[in-house]
Amino acid sequence: MNQKDTPPVLVTGATGRVGRLVVDQLLDAGVPVRALARRSDTDLPAKAEVFTGDLTAPDSLDRALNGVGAVFLLWTAPPRTAEAVVDRLAAHARRIVFLSSPHRTPHPFFQQPNPMAALHAGIERLIAATGLESTIIRPGMFASNSLAWWAPAIRAGEAVRWPYGAAESAPVDDRDIAAVAARTLHEDGHAGGHYVLTGSESLTQAAQVEAIGNALGRRIAFEELTPDEFRRLWQDRAPASAIDMLLAAWSAAVGQPAYITTAVADILGRAPRTFHRWAVDHAGAFAEGS
Repeated sequence: MNQKDTPPVLVTGATGRVGRLVVDQLLDAGVPVRALARRSDTDLPAKAEVFTGDLTAPDSLDRALNGVGAVFLLWTAPPRTAEAVVDRLAAHARRIVFLSSPHRTPHPFFQQPNPMAALHAGIERLIAATGLESTIIRPGMFASNSLAWWAPAIRAGEAVRWPYGAAESAPVDDRDIAAVAARTLHEDGHAGGHYVLTGSESLTQAAQVEAIGNALGRRIAFEELTPDEFRRLWQDRAPASAIDMLLAAWSAAVGQPAYITTAVADILGRAPRTFHRWAVDHAGAFAEGS
């Protein structure tokens, strides 16, 4: 790919867990990248052109948007500026890839009341109204959620205390999400696509903890919590609405095989990484003393 003939892609959320990987994937494909960050002092690759800006201040995006061909939109801001931001994207870019959620998916796990899903649905409507060439990416459960949920206890050598150990999901590797996003940003044929991204296997939460233990070469105890015990344990760590949504989703998923798609394989031409592979590759983050 000739970078001189290719308009740059603007990646929002470029320092986050998915956005950072999208930057790397695009650069590996020879696509010029503009990375949007709130601060200029980032560890982004030297080949990426870094622009400071914030989704809460739409006019701060103008310089980064000038001359772009496509935008990767990852929304982490309050909803009040969404319309103004989408209007600005439509005035500059011809293609947008939006990282949404599987709120349309007919599976009990994804059908619980969820403020984030409502936000995503609203932004999707704004994008559709612009007439932009758009692709919606809908990852299910992120494999990396386990870092926030279970890594502190595992690093401390403690049991993982968690509710609904029998709830099943199909965690998708963040690297696969980013690879799909990058492909749809620079490859034609994905306009109008709505891709639900999952891993290839249905695993209970207890089995996911076991997979991390296997990657570490030791057994990790799993202690079942009641929903009320979980609420008390996490009341200072997450909003009550998020806790209620997760508990409802896990409760609905017990006894239900996870919803699994072939979207990752269809787009990338290879099978998605397994959760076991993810656990091996990230074992260092769970190791004692790390």
